[in-house]
Amino acid sequence: MTEPATSFYDAVGGEETFSTFVHRFYQQVREDDLIGPMYPHDDWEGAEQRLKWFLAQYWGGPQTFSENRGHPRLRMRHHHFSIGQAERDRWLELMSNAINTISEDQLDDAHRAALWNHMERVADMLINKDQ
Repeated sequence: MTEPATSFYDAVGGEETFSTFVHRFYQQVREDDLIGPMYPHDDWEGAEQRLKWFLAQYWGGPQTFSENRGHPRLRMRHHHFSIGQAERDRWLELMSNAINTISEDQLDDAHRAALWNHMERVADMLINKDQ
């Protein structure tokens, strides 16, 4: 009998892994002069939770994002922010720092590469201003 396939979410440690790197990302964002001002300073915990929900759902975890927020509609949710190459690059820099705090035992090279590829695609997709 064949074992059911393990989701990416489960393979990398599930809730613990996603909570850890999303939290570490937001620790940096709070202090960042370029992208920090784009975030809701009166709701840091909510913003962190929503990103964790989104990423967990995308990678095969709980459907909490859709249950609470509906369809992700990332471009629509971010259109009112002025996002150019500099903002994209900073977001990726902070995300890279956060992801790199996850041990290789939890996030092996193949999973790390897949996660990073997704982050780059999303960051590119959200650019909405010319340089």
